[in-house]
Amino acid sequence: MQRLTNEAVERANALDEATATPDDYQRLAEEWANEVMSLGIEVKGLWLIDFDNGSGYYCWQYPEESLQYFHGYDDGFRGRVKLQ
Repeated sequence: MQRLTNEAVERANALDEATATPDDYQRLAEEWANEVMSLGIEVKGLWLIDFDNGSGYYCWQYPEESLQYFHGYDDGFRGRVKLQ
């Protein structure tokens, strides 16, 4: 997940701002999301993913260095708490 996301962010940063279109960025984000979802991971936003653990979600967002947060099913991103 981190490797896929790091590579996608690098590709986005490498796009030429003068010639890249919104569609170029959209296509790149969709490719990333499809790769992540093919691993059984839920995509919740751009560079934001959740892992269902049966009682809620472990939550990771780029550029966090590791999986450090959890939130309940109804809490969403704002309700996430740091893992102990």
